[in-house]
Amino acid sequence: MQRIPARLPGTASEQAGKADACAGCPNQQLCATAPKGPDPDIAVIRDRLATVRRKILVLSGKGGVGNSTFTGQLAFSPAAVPDHALQVGVVDVDICGPSIPRVMGVEGERVHQAMTGWQPVYADDNLAVMSVGFLLRESADAVIWRGPKKNGLIKQFLKDVDWGELDYLLVDTPPGTSDEHLSLVQYLRDAGVDGALVVTTPQEVALADVRKELNFCKKVGLRVLGVAENMAGFVCPNCKGASEIFPATSGGARRMADEFGVPFLGSVPLDPLIGKSCDHGESFVEKYPESPASTAFMAIVQALREQIERT
Repeated sequence: MQRIPARLPGTASEQAGKADACAGCPNQQLCATAPKGPDPDIAVIRDRLATVRRKILVLSGKGGVGNSTFTGQLAFSPAAVPDHALQVGVVDVDICGPSIPRVMGVEGERVHQAMTGWQPVYADDNLAVMSVGFLLRESADAVIWRGPKKNGLIKQFLKDVDWGELDYLLVDTPPGTSDEHLSLVQYLRDAGVDGALVVTTPQEVALADVRKELNFCKKVGLRVLGVAENMAGFVCPNCKGASEIFPATSGGARRMADEFGVPFLGSVPLDPLIGKSCDHGESFVEKYPESPASTAFMAIVQALREQIERT
């Protein structure tokens, strides 16, 4: 097996694809012919998002922890506060698994082009949504794309969508620390991204991957606004009694947050009505305000706001 050279010129270098260290790399031709220098679209994205006050990435290193569910209900929560009338946007960059349209109750809608750019779909007067799900012919169609095409669509969502004036823009991301995440950090570099909310569940099999997500944030210089623990126990919708479903054998999200020196925002119990609300595209906190999970969601929203303001 050929050893990978230790010193590579980098994709933005004039020597990319031409240096001796590039010999044998499968991407040599691509690097040699790609445009060099700063990406001009980064400035376009900065200008487009200038009217968005706060930009937050919602990350999870593990699939199945409820990242999209959490993003959707978080978006509903501040948008539902009547005293504040906050304008909220959700951009779904989970290209291969776009579940945000269903979670937000706008499945089957289509994107429209206007003079000012793509128009987001509105789940409510103050809740805008953009997803690849709006571009598919059928909701069950598979998105079989390689990295460059996915990254190109993410860039379009940021620079070509007319988001207007927003208080919050939440970015729902797929699991992992791959192309989509690196592209987001790069594209939002000059737009003033506020940081990341990291979602996990209590069991160690999830925490092990979420630790990688926290390390990713550290390496790319992305501030961690806090860790939120999802499915922390089960709440019976009838008796309101709670029981543990996913044991926190290693101390759960709170201990992990302490290890990394990042804020722990709170825990949301597993309530079957959350899944029902997502299937029907409803705001769980509005429909079931008496649920302990609704109280937990709103507490996390408040804790997240407090962390954002500490800049």
